[in-house]
Amino acid sequence: MLFQKSIEPRCAYCTRSAPLDEENLLCAKKGVVSPGDRCRAFHYDPFKRVPPRPVAPDFSKLKDEDFKL
Repeated sequence: MLFQKSIEPRCAYCTRSAPLDEENLLCAKKGVVSPGDRCRAFHYDPFKRVPPRPVAPDFSKLKDEDFKL
């Protein structure tokens, strides 16, 4: 699921933040903050969040017989 109903507030996903460098963000309310910070002015931006990649299936346990009809 890409969009969860309850997203943990983080400045990395907030509409009010912009990347400053690799380790810091520039927040319109708080100034320079780290991506893990949060505040009451959090507003979720789904385009800033990168969802985790799905787990690749493990086919090593399957045999040739599993693919025959």
